[in-house]
Order: sequence, then C-alpha cells, then structure tokens
Amino acid sequence: MTRPGLLPDSPHDRDLLARVAPDDWTNPEPAGRYHLVVIGAGAAGLVTAIVAAGLGARVALIERRLMGGDCLNFGCVPSKGMIAAARRWSAGRPDARFGTPGAARAGDFGVAMERMRRVRAAISQDDAAGRFRDAGVDVYLGEGRFLSDRVVGVTGPAGDRELRFRRAVIATGARPQAPPIPGLDGCDYLTNETVFSLTERPARLAVVGAGPIGCELSQAFARLGSHVTAFDVLPGILPREDPDAAALVAKALRRDGIEFALGARIERVAPQDGGLRLTWVDRDGERRETRCDELLVAVGRTPNVEGLGLEDVGVECAATGVQVDAKLRTTNPRIYAAGDITPAPAFTHLADAHAGVVVRNALFFPSARADRLVVPRCTYTSPELAHVGLNRQEADRLGRPVDVVDVALEENHRALLDGREEGLLRVLLQRGSDRVLGATVVAAGAGDLIAPLALAVTHRLGLSKFASTILPYPTQAEVLKKAANEWRRTKLSPTVQGLLGRWFRWTG
Repeated sequence: MTRPGLLPDSPHDRDLLARVAPDDWTNPEPAGRYHLVVIGAGAAGLVTAIVAAGLGARVALIERRLMGGDCLNFGCVPSKGMIAAARRWSAGRPDARFGTPGAARAGDFGVAMERMRRVRAAISQDDAAGRFRDAGVDVYLGEGRFLSDRVVGVTGPAGDRELRFRRAVIATGARPQAPPIPGLDGCDYLTNETVFSLTERPARLAVVGAGPIGCELSQAFARLGSHVTAFDVLPGILPREDPDAAALVAKALRRDGIEFALGARIERVAPQDGGLRLTWVDRDGERRETRCDELLVAVGRTPNVEGLGLEDVGVECAATGVQVDAKLRTTNPRIYAAGDITPAPAFTHLADAHAGVVVRNALFFPSARADRLVVPRCTYTSPELAHVGLNRQEADRLGRPVDVVDVALEENHRALLDGREEGLLRVLLQRGSDRVLGATVVAAGAGDLIAPLALAVTHRLGLSKFASTILPYPTQAEVLKKAANEWRRTKLSPTVQGLLGRWFRWTG
C-alpha cells in the first residue's frame, strides 16, 4: 500500500503504514448505538475518540486515509524533523565569531530525510489503529458518510457498515490549496503532502507562499543547500504577525540565502528542461522569469467536506469550513465539528483543545466554549516567532488601549553568549495595569518561551508575577523578568519618587 508523500521502498514508511493504515485491518461489527461516531482520525478526531472511550462511552472512529492525519504524516512531525536536520547543518558551518575554521562539509540530504521518516514512523505508534482498538475505540478504515442525522455509513474494503449514533463529530481536517496560477494544473508541483517524500535535494526551489509553512520550509531547504526563491502577493512575510517581529525573521531568512519576491504576481508556470519556469511581475510592474527544479506551493488549506453527505443532514459549510457555534455544534445540533475542518486557525494544539470542548458538550451538558480558548502559535524558523493573545494591530482595531513593554534580546546575557542576540520580547498590557493581554517573542526557542506568557493571558495574570519569580541564570527566560522590571520602573512616578526621597532623608 502506498499513499501520496510516502515511499513504497522505504522500510520506515512501510512501518508507518502498518500502524496507521494496516492492509490486514478488519472493521468491527457495530456495537449497537454509539455515544459518539467520529469521522476523521487526525488530531481532533483521535483525541475526541480516546478521551470519550476512556470515560466509558461507546465510540466509533472512521478514517479513510491515514490515522494521525496531516500532523503526523505530512505536517508538524515531518517538517520539524527536516528543520532539525537543517539546524544541525547550519550549526556545522564555519562561523568567524566563534573561531570555527575550515570550509563547510556538504551533508547528505537523503540521510537527513531518512532520519525524518524513521522518527515519524516511531511517533506513529501513538496514532496506530491497534492502539485505539486496544483503548476501546471501534476503528473503521474506509469512507464515512452521513445517511441520516442518526446513522453514518462506512464503505470499507471488506463491505459496508451502518453506525447508529447519539452524537457525531466531523474532524476530517483540510488539504493543501492550489492558487489560481495559469499553467499550474499542468505542472508537477510539491505541497506539504509530497515534499517530504524527496530523497534528493533540489538545486533550485521556488516556494509560493510566505506564511508559516512557506517560511519554515524555505529556510530549511536553504540551509540544506538549495537555492530558494520565495514568492508572495503580499508585501511582507508572515502577515498575521507583528511587523517588527516578522522583519526580524525576514532578515534571518535572507541571511540564510533566501531570495524573496514579495508583492509579486505569478503570471504563468510552465515545464522547461526537466524543471519549471515561472513568469512573474514584481511590485514595480517589471516582468521577470525564474527557473527552478521543484516548486512548492504553500498558500493555505481547503476543508475536506466532500463526500460526507453534509447537505443531507442540514450541516452548513462555507469556503472556510463547517460552520459551528461557540460550543462547536454545527447547524445540526446532533453533529459537532472540531479541528481544521472548522474556520478556526489550523493548529494541532487547537484541534486537541477542540476535542476537549466536544467531549464535554456532546456527552454531557453543553457548557464548554471554544471561543474562550487562548491559542498560542509558533512559526519554527530560526529564530522562532511565537505569539499569544492580542497584538498591537488587533488592539488598535478593537479600540482597546494598551501599554507596550519591549525587551530586545541583545539585553539578555544568555542570548549574547550563544550568539543569538537578534530577537525581541513584546508584551501588551491592559492600559494602566500589569495584566498581560498578549505577547510576541522572536528568539531561539520562542515556542517554549511563549508558554508562561500563554499561562498569563489564559489566567489573567499580571506581568509583575515574573518580577517576583526566581529564574535560573543565565537563561533566555530572564527576558520575562526584564520586562516585568521595565514595567515596574514606569510606576516610579514623580510623586512616588518624591515620597521615597523623603523616606530616605528621614531614615538617613
């Protein structure tokens, strides 16, 4: 058995398939009426199913492709494995600042990608069909479709099944979206579902899209030795992020050799000499051409709603996905939706949180709300860019007054010692208070540094809590304490300073 993006001659991919799409799988006989039938075994579906089964509910889980969904097979897991290789290669190159001598030794791209596949196969044990069966979930491999708002049909290799349910959950995720570029349909291009099947490094790679996926993979391939050109119709990278933070990441990506064509409009893609030719117009209106060996398209996602029979059960959809309310109920109150199939941001950790909301609302009293979740995000470039809560643009749009505390990473001793001083911590506080409303971090390990700030936003904590917390020295986490002390200094008004002066004169 093979799937797009997996290699039939790779022992690691065969191990992966044996766990997440076993050839010899036998679908069980339906066990009466299920408390939950879950369609889709990505992050949202897997967590929903195993948590509900752990509570004692009768649960059926349907997957038509690969258990583990996009995250395991084509997203978070393989991309971070590739990024890890790219960071190791980059760290091994000469650096005059540290007295590293000699020329950089070329690495073996195929070995790096094989390691990624080996680690992915090992991680797949957590999402294996057998593991969920052993946890009490009835796992059905095949196509699921609503026959009514009380029955889901499953078409599998060994025949059809009809599953009666009390509640159902749509968790079918999303797939790569193709932009309307003339000629693209007639070309062989890469997406996140196929790029990790490469065994040879492309000498020239063009990337369409300068969002998180485009930036992460552009930098990874550049560090692994490809010449990378990244295109976007927008004038800057990472448009959702704080512009100052995005500018720091763009500077690092350019230093790694990435050429950006921003504000560009691609007019046509056509095959040429075993590769591709891109004809495009730059922001000044000048027509240009770029040739590449491979083209990676990373411009967004399309929800997987086809073939589910949603229109027959009154579940409304839009281009952004299945429409849900704050409790993740669809327009049919017996049916819920979670994860990337909804209009919410497409993050694995949010899909996990959605699962918790669905389990509580579908099995018990519907009181949990997804619209109150605080969702951090991270782009895994070097440096990483992480964010939680409000940024300045959102605060301005909402008319919410804020105070901003900035700490440059060059003020942090650990960052200086490591030679990673290009970075930023920006904290947004409620005006006149130390309550943390949002934060952005650009740093090595920003995804870890954002964690205590996510805690602060979620639980409405004040920045001053960090000032009274002892942190190990030297660590990058001390930027949090630095920010808290910066805020405290703003409280030393002339009145307070005058009172302190009187105190010290009286006690002196």
